[in-house]
Amino acid sequence: MEFRTTVQITKPSFTIEPCERMLFVGSCFADRIGLRFKEERFPVEVNPRGVMYNPASILHTIDSIETCPSTVVLTLGTNHVYIEKATGEIVDNCQKRPQKLFEERKLTVEECVEYLRKSIKLLRQNNPEVKIVLTVSPIRYAKYGFHGSQLSKATLLLAVDLVANGDDKIYYFPAYEIVNDELRDYRFYAPDMLHPSDQTVEYIWEKLVETCFSKEAKAYLDEWKPVKEALNHRPFNPDSEEYKTFMKKTQDKLSRISEKYPNFVG
Repeated sequence: MEFRTTVQITKPSFTIEPCERMLFVGSCFADRIGLRFKEERFPVEVNPRGVMYNPASILHTIDSIETCPSTVVLTLGTNHVYIEKATGEIVDNCQKRPQKLFEERKLTVEECVEYLRKSIKLLRQNNPEVKIVLTVSPIRYAKYGFHGSQLSKATLLLAVDLVANGDDKIYYFPAYEIVNDELRDYRFYAPDMLHPSDQTVEYIWEKLVETCFSKEAKAYLDEWKPVKEALNHRPFNPDSEEYKTFMKKTQDKLSRISEKYPNFVG
C-alpha cells in the first residue's frame, strides 16, 4: 500500500561530471542548492549579482558575465517584477527605496519565455555546449496570497516547459513538484512554513545526484565523502599524536583527490 505519490523524474540527455564548473542564478533556492555543490568542492559561482527572482533579473545577471561554465542552473521564483517609474526599467533590487518610486507588474508567459531564451542565447555565445538546468523554486509567496502565488508559479512552469521542449541541452528538474507533491507535509518546511527545511533541500540534492550525475561524478562523491567527514571532525585533543596522524592521512587523501580532479576546490 502506497501512502504518498512519488514524482517520476526523467533523466536529462546530458550528465553533470565530477567537479565541473557551474553557475547558479535565481531565487534563494538557487543559493541553497548551489551551497550543496560548494560543500562537495565543485567550482561553482552562485548569484554573482545577488539573488534574482524573475526571468528579467536573471537575464541581467547572465548579461553581466563574460565566460560561461559547463552547466548553468537557472531557478525561477516569481513572474512579478518592479519597474522604476523614472526610467521605465525593471530593477533587480529596490534597495529599500520608497515603494512609490516603483510599479509592480506580472510578466506574461510569453515575456518569461523571451527573457529565458535571451539568457540562453547569451550563454551559448560564450559556450555553445553549455548544459542548462531550469527549475522553479518551491518557495511560496504569501504576500501575493496563496492563489496569486500559485498563478505566478503556473506562469513560470508554462514558460520553462516551452523553453525546454525539443532542446536536448535544456533540462527541467522538478524541484517544485517534489516539494509540493511528494513532500506535501509541513514537517518538510522551515518554521516560517514557506521555505523548505534543510532536510528537504538534502532530499532534493539526493534526487538531483541520482538523476543528473554521471557514474564518475557519483564515484567522486563516494571518494570525497569520508575525507569531508574527516575534515569536519572536531577532536577532543587536537594536540594528541593520534589526531596528528589522523590528519596527516586525511591530508594525503585530500592531495590525491586534488590531483585526480583538477577542478576540485581544495
